[in-house]
Amino acid sequence: MRRRVLAVLLVFAALAVVAFAVPLALATGAGRTQALRLSREADATHFASLAGQTQAPGSAALLREEVARYHELYGEGVLIVDARGGVRAGAGLSPADPGVGEAITAGLRNQKKGIGGSLTPWSADRVLSAVPVGTGAQVDGAVVLEVSTRAARESIRTSWLVITAGALAALVAVTAVAIALSRWTVRPLGALTAGVAALADAVPSPKPWTRRTAGNSADRYTGPPEVQELARAFDTMAGAVQASAHAQRRLIADTAHQLRNPLAALHIRLDSLGPHVREAGAETYRRTSMEVDRLGGILDGLLALAVAEAPAETSHGGCDVGAVVADRLDAWAEALAESGMAATSDGTDEPLFADFRSSQLAQILDVLLSNAHTYAGSGSTVRIDTRKTESGIRIRVSDDGVGVSEDEVDKLSSRFFRGSGSGRPGTGLGLSIATALADNGGGSLTVAAAQPHGLEVTVTLPESPDGNGEVL
Repeated sequence: MRRRVLAVLLVFAALAVVAFAVPLALATGAGRTQALRLSREADATHFASLAGQTQAPGSAALLREEVARYHELYGEGVLIVDARGGVRAGAGLSPADPGVGEAITAGLRNQKKGIGGSLTPWSADRVLSAVPVGTGAQVDGAVVLEVSTRAARESIRTSWLVITAGALAALVAVTAVAIALSRWTVRPLGALTAGVAALADAVPSPKPWTRRTAGNSADRYTGPPEVQELARAFDTMAGAVQASAHAQRRLIADTAHQLRNPLAALHIRLDSLGPHVREAGAETYRRTSMEVDRLGGILDGLLALAVAEAPAETSHGGCDVGAVVADRLDAWAEALAESGMAATSDGTDEPLFADFRSSQLAQILDVLLSNAHTYAGSGSTVRIDTRKTESGIRIRVSDDGVGVSEDEVDKLSSRFFRGSGSGRPGTGLGLSIATALADNGGGSLTVAAAQPHGLEVTVTLPESPDGNGEVL
């Protein structure tokens, strides 16, 4: 894996370096060639101008002297001919030399000839440059200049060597970084694979209970072998965790179910024992009966919690939120009234449909209304506010009762937790069950303190995609 990552990084680095170095080298060669071309064209033009000014008899000696001095100074040949091709002046170059005839012909045709293209270190040592003598359509001769490219080629060669050295140095630096980066990237992958495999082995999975889906097979793994191995390890771990969670829920449900029959028998025996309890043991008998009843409530709560935490089905169906709220308020109205409490409902006139099971929403509302009835206190008011928000459909159940302390609000959804000021019997599982039902259906449940006092529970449900649905 590390070698493959390193190879990919190096290929990209090499492409980047080449993409920068090659244009830079070409631009350097083109610039040096252009400088030489302009310099020699200026020299040829100077000789052409000088030849045009020395047409009078006796002026040829001055022209030959200028040509000889140029050849001596730069070591490059110069040849100046008249309109008929006759030599007027020359040094280091004659019409018989290779390519000179073509250059003369081009000059006499009023055409300029110079360095073509861009020079490279392996270009020709000498290049002929030609310009016409005269102005406009009147051509009085031609100037042929032998241009030495040695200095330009050496300059280009030096520049290219510097660029190549810089590119190689950059590649070496990038290689060092790539080695460190590949090692830094791949090493945690191996550690993660080993850790996931160890976790999968540590999680008990007597029966590989996993959700099988289409395409969940070995041939769906693609990519490098290390990534395939990690994907397989993750799938194995996920199956083991799912199996463990399923076994845990099954254990809770089976245990609670198996304990209900002995508990019911114990309750019957306590009831039959009641008439025979003397007055001295009446209080102990009463408390024992209360604990048995509380134990029965805990078992019922554990069964409900196991069902609530079971994997949800993909489709929940439609749920008319307003209808469910109205139904549960009507069911609790008498009990709330007997406790000296009032209940109100506030919502929009527009029907609200949630992608949530109505039976589960009713169970959530029963938990919240039961808590309010038990703990809010006489004279308090329970309010249910239903709204449509950007995150879904919001159902807020609040009361203006005694509430709980601020440091206990975040713990109310924990299993078996009961507020310090509750003063009433209970299992501490109600809000845990409601939270599990909301989460399992794609919603959420949050608990907060109401202002100025009381408790506020907000349930957010996903909105039905088609805006309506069938109550399930």
